[in-house]
Amino acid sequence: MCVGIPAKVLSLKGDVALVDSNGAKKQISSELISDLIPGDYVMVHAGSAIAKITSGDDSETDSLLEDL
Repeated sequence: MCVGIPAKVLSLKGDVALVDSNGAKKQISSELISDLIPGDYVMVHAGSAIAKITSGDDSETDSLLEDL
């Protein structure tokens, strides 16, 4: 099983995205997703954006992680 963390894309420079996940900002690879723009939400695994998600998915995941 793999664990992905939801994050909001803040900016892009080439294949590198700056994302915010619950206040933690980090740079990740965005080369797997070609149509990202700032404001999009992504699932991050092993330092890479692996899928686009909705802001609702992000909120639901945050709520589940808080419960743990």
